[in-house]
Order: sequence, then structure tokens, then C-alpha cells
Amino acid sequence: MEINNCCHFIIMSKVVIVGSGFSSLSAACYIAKAGHDVLVLEKNEQLGGRASMWEKDGYRFDMGPSWYWMPDVFERFFSDFGKKVSDYYELEKLAPAYRVVFGKDDFVDVGSDPLQIAEVFENIEKGSGNKLLKFLDNCKKNYEIAMQDLVYQPGLSLMEIVTPKTATRLPLFFTTISQQIRSQISNPKLRSILEFPVLFLGAKPNNTPAFYNFMNYADFGLGTWYPKGGFNSVALGMVKLANELGVEFQTNTNVTGFESDDGKVIAVKTAENLYPSDVVISGADYAHTEKLLGENKNYTEQSWKKKTFAPSSILFYVAFDRKVKNLHHHNLFFDTDFEEHAKEIYDTKVFPKAPLFYANFSSKTDDSLCPEGKEIGFFLIPVAVDLNDNEEIHEKYFEIIMRRVEDCTGENLRDAVVFKRSFGVNDFKERYNSCRGNAYGLANTLLQTSVLRPSIRNKKLKNFFYTGQLTVPGPGVPPALISGKVVSEYIINKLIING
Repeated sequence: MEINNCCHFIIMSKVVIVGSGFSSLSAACYIAKAGHDVLVLEKNEQLGGRASMWEKDGYRFDMGPSWYWMPDVFERFFSDFGKKVSDYYELEKLAPAYRVVFGKDDFVDVGSDPLQIAEVFENIEKGSGNKLLKFLDNCKKNYEIAMQDLVYQPGLSLMEIVTPKTATRLPLFFTTISQQIRSQISNPKLRSILEFPVLFLGAKPNNTPAFYNFMNYADFGLGTWYPKGGFNSVALGMVKLANELGVEFQTNTNVTGFESDDGKVIAVKTAENLYPSDVVISGADYAHTEKLLGENKNYTEQSWKKKTFAPSSILFYVAFDRKVKNLHHHNLFFDTDFEEHAKEIYDTKVFPKAPLFYANFSSKTDDSLCPEGKEIGFFLIPVAVDLNDNEEIHEKYFEIIMRRVEDCTGENLRDAVVFKRSFGVNDFKERYNSCRGNAYGLANTLLQTSVLRPSIRNKKLKNFFYTGQLTVPGPGVPPALISGKVVSEYIINKLIING
């Protein structure tokens, strides 16, 4: 295959990708588009990583991601292949986007456009509507800078993030989101709504640089969307694209190690087979991959223990025999102390006494997910990493959130439960080999941003690379798509073309 902008010819390479999460699927598509043979090895029984689907008795549950934000990133991904999102799955914009519950019959519905949301703010705190719109204008500028100048960089040099545009935003890296929001908004409910998107970055608002307020624009400016069939349909859409590009997939294939020679990986090992490789990309958990590399790893196990991880979670997948009346598709229960729960996650690292939680009823938007007249529920409680949970602890927290739903909405859901399944810290470790049981990756603190995140390159093996939520640009599904593009472009442009 001749490269037009130079006189080199490229020998077709065999690229093996470990894991089939969003970053791996993204990388697989870009590498295959460049003309290379790509094999993806997935440990579990289905493709999509954490965006897998659990089905039982006609009820279908997304096991992982459920918030579809930053639709422009998905569009940009598919457009890189001459495609559109609508070629692979159907989107619906949610209106309202979500409900925030603060107590008994006390809630705020967040609308689907900034003017609606500003009106809600103004009704709660006089003068806050205009403040919100000015704040969002600033957030939009940060979003544009982040998307154009920062997140598509490989994180290998500080010069990547030092541009005339970022220089004007430098103070925002030394001010926190909490400080910025609280200097403008007095009402604690409105503060909570504005600080909530930081949870997607996996850090406390008072530890997250104010520049990351671009997530508020992702929330209020770009809106909350739903992919028909659940988030799993996004992963399957990417799998379909990858198949069209010639990518080969194998499920139930657990990678156990790597063979190397003369500073290069020459094969990927499983219990049954050996897969020769010219290039290897791991989209599996970075720290787990490092264990398999032995002496060729980048970082010690001790260094992983010192890093600030985003939370883990206790999840519940619940089938209900009737419709849920008093809640929306997305619901955030902020009826307890936000700051106390954050301390229990990041500081004291204990099981929360009165946790905030998230309740999702996607069958309110999509009746294909369960039998007619029924409902599916997905509940998430953020908890600290490294906790040793079990079924008894899960049952305790399920009772807590069911009671809180009833206290706040007047609706008793316990008697409507057909069946339920829980998933916790130890399950993240077992199913996803997740370092310390994290659910979202590394927190986006100042000292874990860009070049300060784990490198996409292996320092000892010149043909081994990493992608995913523990490297650049960070946690979340849109960053995972970006991560796959970043690592594949680096490989194609730096390693293969330039030798």
C-alpha cells in the first residue's frame, strides 16, 4: 500500500488488539482502514466491553454506560469512515434530559436546551438564569478548545497542550470547578446540578480543574440522547463497521501473556493458542495488562496504588412487573449530602452511609427492552475502589435505595420486582480485570491530565501500545472513541510510516 505523502511502501501488518471495549473498537476500525489485518481478542462472551447486554425472560439490560453525551464525537468517529451515526443506530434526544430528586416531592427536571434550563434556574434563584447562560458560553469555548486542541493529542509532550488558546485558559487549570460554580451560584440545589457532570470525570468538584467545566456544555448545550436498543447498540454499530472494514473478532478468548524478542512483542498468548503479531494494542485494563507483561511493564504495582481512581459502583439490574410512574428515564437522587458521599469515596474510602444514587428506566423511552406494560431499572451507587463487597452488602444497599425511592416519590417498587441482579467492586475485577475494581478509570485531576496520564506507548517494547480509560484522554465513552483514534494514528503515522 503506497503512502501518497511519502515514498514509502508499507508491508501489511498483523495487529492484535486485546479487549473489545469502545477504545479497542475505535482503534480496530482506524487500523483496518489503513489497510492492516486486525484481530480483536475479547475475554468475555460478547463484544463491547462494559457496554454488554444482559438478557433474561424478555428483559434486556445495558450492563454499563447509559448516558449518551457529546454526540458530536460519535458523529466525527463515523464520518472518518464516510458514514453517519444513523447508518448504525437510531438516536432520540431526551426531553427532559433527566430529573434530579432532592427529597419528598422535591425535584428539578433539567430541560433539553439552555434557555429552558436557565428558566428553571431563574425560578429557583433570582438572577441565576443569566449567570447560567454566561457560564455556559464560557463552557462552550472550553469545549471547543478541548475538542480542537487537546483531547485528540497523544499525551506525549507538554507542548501538545500549550497553545495560544489554552494559554488564555491557564488560570482555569488552577481553579476548581467547585470554586468557579460557588462564586456565581448560591442555591445548593443548583450547585449540585452544575457539579454533577464532574462525576463523569471521576473526581470531586473541588479537585477538578475549572477548565473541565466544558462537561457542563456537553450536558446543557449538546443535550442527553438515547440510542434505540440501549447503549449496547452503539457498540454493536461499531462492531458492524469494523466487520465491514475486515476486522476479525474472537470472544471467550482470555489473553494470558505475551511473547517478546529483541524489544518487540512477537505473539499474544492465550491458554489454547499463540497469535503472531507485528503490533499489539491493549484496550484491556492497563494495570492488568502490565501484570501480563512482567519485566516489560511501564509502571510498578505500587504506582497504581498511588493513583487517584474514579469511583467503583454497586449496580442493580431490576425487572419490574409494572410501569414506574413518578420518575423519568434518567434520575439522580441527591436527597442526601453530596460532599459527605464524596469524602467516603475519595478520602475515607468506606461504604457510604447515605449514598447518592442514579436510577435509570430506559424502557420509558424504549419499549423494546421489556415485555409490554413492564419496566426495567438500572440503579448505580458510586463507591470507593478497593472495597470488598458481597451479596449481603448489595442487599443492604438495594433496600436503602428502594426505601429512598418510596420516601421521595411515594411509589413502592419493592412489590413490583420480578427479579434482580447485582454487580459490584469484586465483579468489576472479575469480569473486566479492573484495577482496584474501578468503574470509570483514572480521575481527571490536574496531576492526571494529558501527559501526566499513563502513556499510550510501552517504554520497553517498541510495538506495544495502550488505549482506553486509564490513558489519554480520560474516562467516559466519547473519550474512549478518541483514545482509539489517538493511539491508532500514532501507530500509523509514527511507527509504521516512519519505521
